[in-house]
Amino acid sequence: MPKMKTKSSAKKRLNVLGGGGVKRSKAFKRHILTKKTTKNKRQLRGTTMVDATNMASVRAMLPYA
Repeated sequence: MPKMKTKSSAKKRLNVLGGGGVKRSKAFKRHILTKKTTKNKRQLRGTTMVDATNMASVRAMLPYA
């Protein structure tokens, strides 16, 4: 069988951790920030984990991770 290709977009956006979880950054923090509250922008900082409901599609995008 030929090798499976890794999705380049997923490779750039996601990090696979040692325990099998996948780390991602939060959305809605790039532009149009003036209308968003300071509290909202503060809570969008940092990273979070990919939810279990999305893990199947993430695993398909990152077959060797």
